[in-house]
Amino acid sequence: MSQKYAFLEKIGREPSNLIKGLQAVQGVEGYVSDESIRAISEYFGIPEVEVEGVLSFYAQFKRVKPGKYKIAICDGTACHIKGSPLVQEWVSRALGIEDGQTDERGHFSLETVACLGCCSLAPVMSVNGRVYGKLDRKSTIKILKEYEAK
Repeated sequence: MSQKYAFLEKIGREPSNLIKGLQAVQGVEGYVSDESIRAISEYFGIPEVEVEGVLSFYAQFKRVKPGKYKIAICDGTACHIKGSPLVQEWVSRALGIEDGQTDERGHFSLETVACLGCCSLAPVMSVNGRVYGKLDRKSTIKILKEYEAK
C-alpha cells in the first residue's frame, strides 16, 4: 500500500471496517478516487468491485473530486416553498453543472441538501460553509460572480 494511504493503518484491517476506511479517505481527499479504491481493496483484502458496491450504495460517498467552492442549496420545506428549486436552476445555468457535479475547471461543486438549518433566511445556499439567505436571482448570480473572481 502506498505511503499516501498510511493513515488507514489507524483502522483495523477487518472487512467490517470498510466504511470507516472509506470515510477516512473521503475526509482526507474530499472524495473516493480510483487510486484510493485500489488502496482500500488491498488494505482490507476485499475485491475492488465490492468496494465500488459499497460506494454506490451509500449516498454519503463522493466519486467526483469536489471543486474549490462547494455550493450546497437547501431544499428543506421552508426553502422549497420560498423558491430553492429556482435557486438550483439559476446556479445550474450560471455554472453549467447539475446537482452532484463539478465544473470542468474544478472551481465549483453543486449539491442539493435536505436542510442547512437557516429556515428564517429561506431560500438559502452555502458556499464552503458560508450561508447566504433570502436569495433571489440577482443576489444568487452576484454571489457566484464574487467567487468566480477569486
